[in-house]
Amino acid sequence: MKDIEKLDNPVWYSLSESHQSFAIEYNNIKFYHPDYCPFGGFITIENTAAPIAEYAKIVDNFFIVGEKPTIPNTLKLNKELVCLQMVISHTIDLEIKENIVELGEEHIEELFQLVTLVQPGYFKKKTALLGRYYGIFKNNLLIAATGERMKTNQFTEVSAVVTHPNHTGQGYAKQLVAHTVNAVFEENKTPYLHVTETNFGAIALYKKLGFTTRRKISFWNVIT
Repeated sequence: MKDIEKLDNPVWYSLSESHQSFAIEYNNIKFYHPDYCPFGGFITIENTAAPIAEYAKIVDNFFIVGEKPTIPNTLKLNKELVCLQMVISHTIDLEIKENIVELGEEHIEELFQLVTLVQPGYFKKKTALLGRYYGIFKNNLLIAATGERMKTNQFTEVSAVVTHPNHTGQGYAKQLVAHTVNAVFEENKTPYLHVTETNFGAIALYKKLGFTTRRKISFWNVIT
């Protein structure tokens, strides 16, 4: 398998490689520990229902990334979230006008509140421990952030691209994405990201920065 093909199943390969320590494994399906990221992925679709039921005992709302899973009758397949998976092959040459701060444990609560305000349902308080997160502060308040989520040996996902609704339109997201992408390249990894296919504004921004669409990929929301 070529390394790029591992992005067809990003959860499985992240939990098989760089993020092994965050994995909960049931036979042919791997999940992130729900305190960190409510995502799962599988290699073969056979016999996925029972492992999914086991994971549902410890979290009541989660996502299977990739092919449509087989779920038990005790659970509900709530929705299919179709995303574009976008990859960039070069650093971003962009003037960084803002003071970008690498966030630490003292910022976890504030980061969680900001991401939950803008993109509810995906980010947990310990998600920030999966990689490096960066922020922009105004008047000592975190008003924009971006960071790293899933990681394989060769690829790092850029995630949580958020700006407080009162501070949009200032170019903060663009600068944070550029900063994060370039930091990933400094580790000799390739950045990629997922964006919902209907988020046309974000897609246009990512294309302008140099990302290209590799494929569509589904996030299947399962609830108890």
